[in-house]
Amino acid sequence: MPRTIDVSVAAPAYNEAANIAASVREWRDYLRGHPAVGAWEIVVCDDGSSDGTGAILRDLREAVPELVVVTFGRNRGAGAAIAAAIAATRLDWVVLLDSDGQFPIAELDRFLPRVEAGDGVAFSGARVKKADSLPYRWGSAASGAVSNVLHGTRFRDFNSIFKLVHGPLLRSVPLESGGMNCSTEITARIAELGHTWVEIPIRHRSRGGGRRGWRFARGALDRALFVTYLGFRHWLLRRGVLRAPMPAEEG
Repeated sequence: MPRTIDVSVAAPAYNEAANIAASVREWRDYLRGHPAVGAWEIVVCDDGSSDGTGAILRDLREAVPELVVVTFGRNRGAGAAIAAAIAATRLDWVVLLDSDGQFPIAELDRFLPRVEAGDGVAFSGARVKKADSLPYRWGSAASGAVSNVLHGTRFRDFNSIFKLVHGPLLRSVPLESGGMNCSTEITARIAELGHTWVEIPIRHRSRGGGRRGWRFARGALDRALFVTYLGFRHWLLRRGVLRAPMPAEEG
């Protein structure tokens, strides 16, 4: 029999009533029908939504029994939500996604053969052409360039949330970000543990509907502060001021 891979989807959701049902069904159909996927589950953290996202997720559990819903009583930010979703996963590999439909799960077709070949334990999707508006593209490019300089890396897409990581490794990573910087932090933290990210080109598409749950100006300031913090932390690690983290596993 061909080898299969057990996959957990982990995603945050905040006021995504316009998109969440379509996203969950897309994920279900892909995972259920893919010959390389064995056991699978979908874990979504409802980050204190006020627009009916929680009710939609509860209804979806009837049609998608593999759906696990983690619920926050109040909005705590995307970083806290993705950390909670990751912690609730159980399977060997975890794919990180957004709930707004911008990252097609079918892009996993590019990742699964690399996993089967044993090419690494951490894979990240590099967006070939970002479908965000120009200010968001500029902001992501700038923060990614600064992050690369501060960490001595050359990642094409430092901020991409579309990642496939070995579950035990990802679940062992302590995450601190409270807002939209969780993807940047995950990139930095896995690299700190001595693992090399394998970047794979992926498609990126526009939001399915609704609007972003955070303001650009506040988000840009928070990202600048957080990128600076991660860079300073990396510098302290190199100087031995902070104790270097122990790798969770050898890759």
